[in-house]
Amino acid sequence: MNPLRKLHLKTFGCQMNVYDSQRIADVLAQSHGLEVTADPAEADVLLLNTCSIREKAQEKVFSELGAWWHDYKRHRPELVIGVGGCVASQEGERLRERAPYVDLVFGPQTIHRLPQLLNQAQGRRAAVDVSFPEIEKFDRLPLPRARGPAAFVSVMEGCSKYCSFCVVPYTRGEEFSRPLLDVLTEVAVHAEQGSREVTLLGQNVNAYLGATPRGGTADLAELIRQVAQIDAIARIRFTTSHPVEFTDRLSDTYAEVPKLAAHLHLPVQSGSDRILRAMKRGHTVAEYLAKIGRVRQARPGISLTTDIIVGFPGETEEDFAATLALVEAAGFDEAYSFVYSARPGTPAAALADDTPSEVKKERLGRLQTLVANRSQAFVERLVGSVQRVLVEGPAKRGQGRMQGRISHNRVVNFAADEQLAGQMVDVKINAVSVHTLRGELVASRHAA
Repeated sequence: MNPLRKLHLKTFGCQMNVYDSQRIADVLAQSHGLEVTADPAEADVLLLNTCSIREKAQEKVFSELGAWWHDYKRHRPELVIGVGGCVASQEGERLRERAPYVDLVFGPQTIHRLPQLLNQAQGRRAAVDVSFPEIEKFDRLPLPRARGPAAFVSVMEGCSKYCSFCVVPYTRGEEFSRPLLDVLTEVAVHAEQGSREVTLLGQNVNAYLGATPRGGTADLAELIRQVAQIDAIARIRFTTSHPVEFTDRLSDTYAEVPKLAAHLHLPVQSGSDRILRAMKRGHTVAEYLAKIGRVRQARPGISLTTDIIVGFPGETEEDFAATLALVEAAGFDEAYSFVYSARPGTPAAALADDTPSEVKKERLGRLQTLVANRSQAFVERLVGSVQRVLVEGPAKRGQGRMQGRISHNRVVNFAADEQLAGQMVDVKINAVSVHTLRGELVASRHAA
């Protein structure tokens, strides 16, 4: 077999997929000495980490794979092409039936088996493993490598909520949590390598119940408190949450743990109780509002963001009006909103969907206009304030400017020396747009 030197890895989808891609790179660096390259033309292994949440996800995957075959593999048959993630989990062997030039297919729970799968693929034998070995994945992964001042750490995987529109339980399996000490060890490794912020990840992260050394369990609130004890970690985030298991204990951490960021992403999906029942979300609008009301009491001024699906099967104009009313009542300052698209294999895919596409798109436009106005009002209130910023690196535009993220999860650009990367600094906000803030470094307070 020819020696493998470089890996090109393209990632679609959520932060969990970003985390998985980082761990894929760690695994193959350890097993095969592969170095990551941004240029697919110089890679010996091309991997696609996929997402199946959005419509036409499969077509996007096959389009990318077709381009890789045409541009690279037909000229270099020894090149290894692999597909991982949720589309791989859904399609399995069928993926290779449609794209026979794909050498290996692996699911989100089998990235630890990639060294063996890659060896098999190098031997010109197709390798497919989309099983659900659960916690084995984390037991077999090497220690992580920090990739900047902000780190992702997966604390649990899978979801047992079975919302009628969602494929996650079918592609990532049921919920399972990592032991408390395993998570704390991974966070500590990132801290030792220079990370100052950590985001605790899970498809339903607030369902976390990790085993403790004394035979008990720790919930997410306890995990956050324990992570906060790691001195080098200056800020903690978590995502994504489900309202049903957003407990009072978790709300209280916003008052009790200063390191917890002043931002909560809590998907609601609809403002209509009738649609929430059809979605099998397990909560009402009133229950949702009560939960975020408690959070706002615990942390005044918190940034609250959400996910909203427009045009779910059976949604009427009255249902949609209830969603607009919820946006106002909840005080969301940002929402990730999409027109509903049926995911194969989910219960909602069998529901009658007779709302015209143009009506759905018109509703989405109204929703996004409302949210954009609220978002602009939120950032305008930040003008003149001094915000603690984790400096992530050079700004995308403008020489001599750096960018970082404030506690509210907004990006700010400001003039500063590159040596400040990775530090926490104070920045006065001078000007804003919906997506970016501009400010100036406050020299009176020492960076940390």
